[in-house]
Amino acid sequence: MKIFIEQISDIFMNTFEELGYDKSAGKVNVSNRPDLCQYQCNGALACAKKYKKAPNAIAQEVVEKLKENEIFSKLEIAGPGFINITLNDEFLVDYVNKMNTDERFGTSQATEIKKIIVDYGGANVAKPLHIGHLRSAIIGESIKRIAKYLGHDVIGDVHLGDWGLQMGMVISEVERRNPSLPYFDESFEGEYPEEAPFTIDELEDIYPYASKLAKSDEAVMEAAKKATVELQQGRRGYVALWKHILNVSVNDLKKNYGALDVSFELWNGESDAQKFIPEMIESLKEKGFAKESEGALVFDVSEETDKSPVPPLLLLKSDGASLYGTTDLATVVERVRDLKADEIIYLADKRQGLHYEQFFRAAKKSGIANENTVLDFIGFGTMNGKDGKPFKTREGGVMRLADLINLIKEAGKEKLKDNKNIAEEDVEEISSKVGLAALKYGDLSNQASKDYIFDIERFASFEGNTGPYILYTIVRIKSILNRANMTDMNKAILVPQSETERNLMLQLIKFNEVIELSFRDRAPHKICEYIYELSNNFNRFYNDTRIVSEEDESKKASWLVLINLVKNVLEQCLDLLGMESVERM
Repeated sequence: MKIFIEQISDIFMNTFEELGYDKSAGKVNVSNRPDLCQYQCNGALACAKKYKKAPNAIAQEVVEKLKENEIFSKLEIAGPGFINITLNDEFLVDYVNKMNTDERFGTSQATEIKKIIVDYGGANVAKPLHIGHLRSAIIGESIKRIAKYLGHDVIGDVHLGDWGLQMGMVISEVERRNPSLPYFDESFEGEYPEEAPFTIDELEDIYPYASKLAKSDEAVMEAAKKATVELQQGRRGYVALWKHILNVSVNDLKKNYGALDVSFELWNGESDAQKFIPEMIESLKEKGFAKESEGALVFDVSEETDKSPVPPLLLLKSDGASLYGTTDLATVVERVRDLKADEIIYLADKRQGLHYEQFFRAAKKSGIANENTVLDFIGFGTMNGKDGKPFKTREGGVMRLADLINLIKEAGKEKLKDNKNIAEEDVEEISSKVGLAALKYGDLSNQASKDYIFDIERFASFEGNTGPYILYTIVRIKSILNRANMTDMNKAILVPQSETERNLMLQLIKFNEVIELSFRDRAPHKICEYIYELSNNFNRFYNDTRIVSEEDESKKASWLVLINLVKNVLEQCLDLLGMESVERM
């Protein structure tokens, strides 16, 4: 279905054109004064100077030409030439009925289906997930779901950090602790053990210990660097041990991401890009892009238009080891050449913006990504405590993601503890969904690039712009529908009987527009804004209307179908945000 406001804009744009004015002047916007009108066209003011005519006179011409159009109940000229627009209810309700009979609620599939890779994990193996990984996972999952809903061919790639210096640190630390293991005997020719020589808990202790030690002990750092190079060169024992590290870590990561209802189609890592690096480096050398500088190999990505210096992309260190930039560039090779990606969307901390600018430029300049390939970086802000500083544990340490999830689930359970409508056996499941909704909505309702305050009490509240409030609204609708016990939800929705019902419909019809804008702008927070306003409008309508007790059966049926549509749209939006509704709260 065509976006509702675009239908109105088309009428005004064609009218402006027929009158000899610039067609684009007919664009219609939602009114910022809903007490005066529903929509507004301000194009007459834009035309005044170009056509040397008073804006009021231009507006009058437009209104005169449209006064017989049955779509509009009222067209008024306000101020210097604003056109205030109020629609006939029949036009509005016709659109709502079409939404109700459409399984996608009026959202059209993309006319040009694109292959899209969303890179939104970024977890490092051998390290536990912490709250710094939360935003990437939540925002990326939502963008992926929105793109899929619009019909695109989408792959979510976790893109693990599994091939850098941290691997060398872990390997050399395992050797210090257990030097007799066969992985460190270069003469060993047998089969390596199937079982890893460490558990996930042990592994998560090894890395921070090794990292801290390497910072204070030069010999330890050199051993880690040497192990990294030898791993990357394919030393047999190191590769076998690395596979253990990877398997143990990935199993744990899948469990933690699963607890967030986040999933990936690809579990690739930096290691998967290694096979592309030698050929890529040679090609960059031949084309004159890769040049030696102080023993290292670099790619000059600067441009004459740069207002501030952009450093070269470091491809290979003097010891031959590759770096993040090299790996990321090689990953683009795979994604464009083999996976045929039209768009690659990256989620990472906004402070990494320079890194993405560097390798994006390198990809474009070298032809690794062609001119039509979209490389998009979504840099997100930090999640802060009430003190405005990055969120920490009470002890001042970095909070593990698993601990944060448990914390928010317990907050959900606390909110529901006195609810007599919930059976004891359902408390765990419902509190889990409520907690995750609180956590995810609290994050997604903020613009990605902005820092925000993590306030567990506010996020878990059943009032205000929160996930639990949206869930509660859906539960309220379900309760009404259960009491009414009406099964036929294909009955016609009638023209609105009140202002609150009309406003509910006017918010409802924005659905397909919001979904498209959310994808275009990579902005899940627009969906949050939409469902918050939709929930508010429903609750005003509910407080204003006695639905179940209405004696006029046609009105009652119309209202039930309408609120069922509201419920379905809210649940669809929640799914796009990575949340689930509940039956009771």
